[in-house]
Amino acid sequence: MSTPDKTNKKNLALLIQLRWLAVGGQVVTILVVHDWLGITLPLITMAGVILFLVGLNIVSLMRLRNQSEVSNTELFLELLLDVAALTVQLYLSGGASNPFVSLYLLQVILGAVLLEAGSTWALVVITSACFIWLTTNYREIAMPHNHGPDLFDLHIQGMFICFVLAASLLVLFVTRIQRNLRLRDAQSAEEDHIVRMGLLASGAAHELGTPLSTVSVILSDWQRMPMFKADPELVEDLSDMLGQLDRCKAIVSDILTSSGATRGEGTVRTTVNAFLDALVEEWRAGRPALAVDYTNLFRPDAPIVSDTALKQVIFNIFDNAWEASPEWIGVAVGRRGDDLVITVSDAGPGFDGEILAEFGKPYRSGKKRPGGGLGLYLVVNVLRKLGGTVTPKNGKEGGASVTLKLPLASLSPGGFDGP
Repeated sequence: MSTPDKTNKKNLALLIQLRWLAVGGQVVTILVVHDWLGITLPLITMAGVILFLVGLNIVSLMRLRNQSEVSNTELFLELLLDVAALTVQLYLSGGASNPFVSLYLLQVILGAVLLEAGSTWALVVITSACFIWLTTNYREIAMPHNHGPDLFDLHIQGMFICFVLAASLLVLFVTRIQRNLRLRDAQSAEEDHIVRMGLLASGAAHELGTPLSTVSVILSDWQRMPMFKADPELVEDLSDMLGQLDRCKAIVSDILTSSGATRGEGTVRTTVNAFLDALVEEWRAGRPALAVDYTNLFRPDAPIVSDTALKQVIFNIFDNAWEASPEWIGVAVGRRGDDLVITVSDAGPGFDGEILAEFGKPYRSGKKRPGGGLGLYLVVNVLRKLGGTVTPKNGKEGGASVTLKLPLASLSPGGFDGP
């Protein structure tokens, strides 16, 4: 299943927050300079630039909600518009002599963190050109006579305010941007781990195919031999063994199908209720001694595309509940708005506090065996790629439950990407 990289989307959200702060800062600065210091400024024109930034933020918020991905080009254009707005404000308030001209450096640093190398250098060239242009093209500020002797002090104070503002914003936003990048790297490492596990599972499935076929031929031959036909108990045992062997072969086929080596059907168009009813019945058929309390209250029914990966995810949850509670498990299916909700309960000892805190991390399991926890790790990552969540919880009177919540849009015929 494909997952869009949402790091740029998170970074665009940070830029929008930074722009709101810039709007507030410009309003305060203009009012202080105009009313307190008595320096005449073109308020109407400067207010128009601020309204432009407000409109840009509104448009950016709308795009942020409607798009799943944000490209490097879009981030570059956003920063260019910020540079253009800053250039106009500086042009209206003294040009390069304005102490706030060093805010160009803030834009360049943000570009270095957010953008690709080529876009960053383009931003350096553009901001440098704007700085040079402002040295000769600007609207002069008419300074009041009472500020004449201490004009240099005012400039130093402005530079100090600009420095504190830029440093604070850099620390605040660059650290948050770095956190987004670390989260992206961690997610990429998890996906690489899943790919390696998938390759291992596919290879193991290929290797198991030959011995399973050999055992199946031998058992079929034994069924036809007179010495076995004469013993009803052996006939029944052989029949059970062949049934379990067929189930093993079906599991191998599902693994190969999920990894792209087709030995059976892949995705199938069906409905939520038909898919879950058949899934529970298939899983329960291999465990006749287990009591499964199955309740399906999903209404109204909805079309979906079922896939072996999704099927295996739910089977993993069932298997974990069965291992914790060999005699009974409960399965409840419902609908919450546009989400499919599946809750699997057991009567076992519940989750340890450490397992709950690290639920879904690889090799975190209370089973104390090699490879423990990988099943839940795959469950959490597959659900995350589909936009869903997995929530474990211990019962008040014992037992535990795991709730899967899946958006129906990700399972619809047009929204499922497949493994």
